Formats: sequence, C-alpha cells, structure tokens
Amino acid sequence: MEISASDVKRLREMTGAGMMDCKKALGEAHGDFDAAIDILRKKGQKISASRADRSTSEGCVFVETLNHDTEGFVVGLGCETDFVAKNEDFLKLGKAILQKAVAEKPANLDTLLAATVEGRSINEHITDLIGKIGEKIEVTAYEHIKGEKIVSYLHLNAKIGVLVALKGTNGKEVEGIGKDVAMQIAAMFPIALDKDDVDASVIEKEIEIGKEMARNEGKPEAMLEKIAQGRLNKFYEERTLLNQEFVKEAKTSVRQYLDKFQQGMTVSGFKRVGIGA
Repeated sequence: MEISASDVKRLREMTGAGMMDCKKALGEAHGDFDAAIDILRKKGQKISASRADRSTSEGCVFVETLNHDTEGFVVGLGCETDFVAKNEDFLKLGKAILQKAVAEKPANLDTLLAATVEGRSINEHITDLIGKIGEKIEVTAYEHIKGEKIVSYLHLNAKIGVLVALKGTNGKEVEGIGKDVAMQIAAMFPIALDKDDVDASVIEKEIEIGKEMARNEGKPEAMLEKIAQGRLNKFYEERTLLNQEFVKEAKTSVRQYLDKFQQGMTVSGFKRVGIGA
C-alpha cells in the first residue's frame, strides 16, 4: 500500500526511529501504527515508551479529591486547538462535568455522558458547545479511585492529571511525597502498579519481541527464552510504577523510596489521564 510522508513523519515522531525504517515498518504493517511500532522494536529500534504524550491533541484535565482525600476523580476534556482549550465556555463545561462525576460517581464514561446537568445530558451540552465553537470536543477519559490517602496532581498546564492512592501512611503527612510519585507517573507513564498487575497479553508480546530481538542478534535458539525473560525483567523496571527508578533518587525504586520515607507505605493504585494519551 502507499505510505504517505505524513504517516512516516508521525511514526518517526512517535518512536524516534529513522525515516526509512519507519516507512518500511509501516509498509510491512499495512499502515497499522501499533503493528509498525512492534516491528521496529523487534528489529532493535530504540523507541520512546511514552510516545503517546507527543500527540498534538489539545484540551484540559480536571481533578478533584473529597471525603478527606480518600476518593479522587479525574476527567479529560479534549479539543482540536490550544485556543479552544483556554476558552472560558470550554473550561466551564469541563468543571461542570467533573462536578457531576463527583456528585454521582458514575460507573463508567458512558454513564457520565448520559448524566444530566440543568435538565440536559452532558452529551447534549458538548454538542451545543461544538456548534458554538465549531471544533470537535469530547470527554477523552473519566477515572475514579478510592484509597487511604489520595493525592492529585496536574502536569503540563493541566494536559496530564494524576491521582495516587497511598496506603500505610500511619498518619504521617504525605502530601509532598504523594506529589513526587504523581510527577513520576505523569513523566514516566507506567502501565501498571507492579509486575503482577501487567496484563498477560502484554507479557506475551514482550517475550515474543525479546526472543525476536535475540534471534536477530544471532543468539542460539536454546537461549532465546532465557534472554527474553531477562529483558522482561528490564521491562518491569521501566514500565511498572513500584519498580521504576525514582526520579528524585537514582538507583532507588519507587517502592524502596516510599518504604524509606515511612516503613510499610506504598501505592495501592493510581490513575493517569493525559490529553492525547
């Protein structure tokens, strides 16, 4: 199939791989970006794990905690341009959607969109604003979390919102370290809390990629599984929160840092919503 220069440029921006490598990968993947990224990885290309944050989508994330910071809510409202993201009506709608989520605690995004504000559904309010502004607007994400202590954080001019649930605080003031962990989540984009929380399909794909990379390096077939498992451990260190190196202290994992701050303290869960992510 014909691969456009814009698609090649987009894949290059997403991965950091070379132009020709990107074009070839897109051709092999028949234009499928996710498949093309996997092809690049299997060939040993170094790509950015947090590529989603390079999206050009605009908008704003809204967060709130309540019940003595034991519950948290985060809503992402997306639009096409930064100009609209700063529009007073756009921000007012985002705040109204968040407050509705806080008031009714809907089970999912569809339920939130069907909820009514001033007698009309949120979906209808969004449609009205689209007609007024002339730009696509949509709720990109909605998350709700409970925990012993919820800390919220907004990053990149409210383009990324994070909620962190801490446990084992033992009454200690943890707002500051909670913000540090939230900043870690915003910047490093972990896909799970710990290695046991990674989806089985992701693990299977990582092992497959690890084997293919080792095979391309000329490693013996009998060694591929062992090499792939070693690379899987590296994957856990890079992509699961508690195993990541803490950004504020080199050679110390997030798990170790939290336990050092307050013995037994850890993260029980987190939510990350990014515009374009």
